[in-house]
Parts: sequence; C-alpha cells; structure tokens
Amino acid sequence: MKAALSQVQSNGLAAEATFEPGRPYKLHLLSEGPSNTLTVTRDEALKYYRDMQVIRRLETAAGNMYKEKLIRGFCHLYSGQEACAVGAKAAMQPQDSVITAYRAHGWTYMMGVPVLGVLGELTGRSSGCARGKGGSMHMYAENFYGGNGIVGAQVPLGAGIAFANKYKGNQGVCISLYGDGAANQGQLFEAFNMAQLWKLPCIFICENNGYGMGTSVERSSASTNYYTRGDFIPGIWVDGMDVLAVREATRFAADLCREGKGPFVMEYATYRYQGHSMSDPGTSYRSREEIQEVRQTRDPISGFKDRILNADLVTAEELKEIDLEVRQTVDDATKQAKVDPEVGIDDLAGDIYSLPIETKIRGVTSFDTINHKRIGRAVNFQ
Repeated sequence: MKAALSQVQSNGLAAEATFEPGRPYKLHLLSEGPSNTLTVTRDEALKYYRDMQVIRRLETAAGNMYKEKLIRGFCHLYSGQEACAVGAKAAMQPQDSVITAYRAHGWTYMMGVPVLGVLGELTGRSSGCARGKGGSMHMYAENFYGGNGIVGAQVPLGAGIAFANKYKGNQGVCISLYGDGAANQGQLFEAFNMAQLWKLPCIFICENNGYGMGTSVERSSASTNYYTRGDFIPGIWVDGMDVLAVREATRFAADLCREGKGPFVMEYATYRYQGHSMSDPGTSYRSREEIQEVRQTRDPISGFKDRILNADLVTAEELKEIDLEVRQTVDDATKQAKVDPEVGIDDLAGDIYSLPIETKIRGVTSFDTINHKRIGRAVNFQ
C-alpha cells in the first residue's frame, strides 16, 4: 500500500495521509467501484488503531476466562477480523443499523457497548449489556440487533430492518453480516430476492474467514465468489484485513443505498486466528504454519500500524501509550466481570416484552410464574 503525505503539522507529523488498497477491489454488476484513494487523518488513524487493539485484547481476555471456566456455553472469538467491524463502523452514519451472527463481541463493542458490558455479559453478570441473560451470542445496543445463534437467520431480519428504514424514510442503511458457513442457506437468497424487489437500503456482507466451522470454503461452496452470489444484485469484494479499504468500500455501497440504489452484496476476505468456537482448537483442518503466515503477513493491526508509522501520522510512543491504556482498560473490566453479582430471580422476566399484555411469565413449570417488570427502555422499539 503506497502512502502520500498531504499536510505536515508543526510537530512534524502529518495531519493526514493517502494510501492505495493493498489488494484491488473486485466488482460484480458495477461499472465503477470504490475509490482507490484512501485518505485517513491522524485522529482517525489513532481511533482505528485503538478500536482494533481493544477488540483483540478483549477477545484474548474472553478466551482466557473461558479456559478458567468463568465463561460457559458457546464463545466465538473475533481475533483476526478486527478490521471488518472497525472499517465498516467508520463508514456508518448514526441512523444506520447492524445485525450479525454469533461472532459478535467485536461488533458489540463497536456499536457502543463498553468493554465491561461485553465481558460482564460473557460471565453472566449484571454489568453485562443484557444483564448477563444473553451471553456470548445475544448482545444488543441501540441500532445493534445482535448476535444471533441460528446460522443465517439474521440475514432476512436485516432485510426487515432495512425495510423499516425505507418505510420511515430516515436514510438509514442496515448492514446484515453473515459468515461463509451461512452463505449457502436458502433463506439468504430469499432475503436477497425481496431486498432487490423492494430496493431496500441493505448491505449483505459475507465475512469470509475461509472456514465454516472446520470446513474450508473450497469444500463447502461450488462458487467461492460470495460477492457475486446476489446474482442480480451488485457486489464488491474487499480485503477484510485492510481497515481503510473496508471503510471505503462500505461507504461506497452505503451512499448508493441512500440514493435508492440498494441493496448490495459484499464480501470481506478475512481470517480468524482461533477455532470456530472455544471448543475447537482450530488446527485439525488447517496447519499452525498457515495461521502463523497470516499473522506475519496479513494481520490487520500490525499492517495498519506499519502504514501509519511509515506515513508519519503517529509516533511509536503514541501507539505504545494506546497499547498500555487498552491493556489497563481490559484488565480492569476483566477483574470487574469476575466479581460483579448475577441478577436475581425476580430479574429473569425483566424486559421480555416492550408492552406486556400478560404480566405473569411462565417459569420452569406452568405453576411457577415470575412477574414481568420493566428495567430499562426498549432501545430498538419505536
């Protein structure tokens, strides 16, 4: 990726720099694609670096707590895919929405949930963003509809969110993400069809990390060009390890959606360092050498770090300070997530309904009931 400095500040650092994508975009049914001029300001560079580091360290903490049996059940880590969430979020506007699959911790943080809100949810504590009742796959925030545990089920829901945006005329775009393992689900193509018929402002994004559970894309899909899978829907392939290219490509698609030219299908070519979930060592279907090669040659954080350092946007000391601050933030949240209390029995039926008609909620049997109660506002109910 080449860099060009456009302005130098009094401290000798550049105010912004311009790069080119390291790997070219691939287009489907588009005569023109996203810009090959990727401009980033100094403040943006620092923010993107910090956000990616937070996600990486957050997931490391989650993995460690799972091994300590402080986190139970399913736990799918996002390590290696940080540039996807950080780049896409940088392209979003406040009215835009996101819905994703169960590898949702990084996206939860990017959509406004603090580190403790994520880790507290993972450990089932009251400090979690769903008060410990959702766990790894079911985290929510304003304009963030989860975390969904059923493979591919979030995609038609994303089309519905986009339909709501169009109905309300709020210029909102819905980003509906899924993995390559869900890409052959029939419900995806049903959602594509309806979205195209109704010209919905929806970007369907396949985060292709190369493996659906333990099955490589070459073994599971007759066509691995996921960005063309919309057939009649325009598509874009982008290097999902390049945060700036992800931002530019996603912004390009979102802008066209706001002009009534949606939907879009995108493919982020990325990689996960860990197994499918914590129960998967991740080395029975790929070699340790393969993982190490990606870490050394394509890592989204170290690659971005090298670019912004070489472009004189930041100093090594500044990045080190960020590293230390992020470590402290995650360490503090980890300690708190281990000792915070769980919610009480009376909280189990809290906020099940936004407008409850029946206030008695069934317990283990029909003879055991819990009273519904309002705890917080329904952030995505309008």
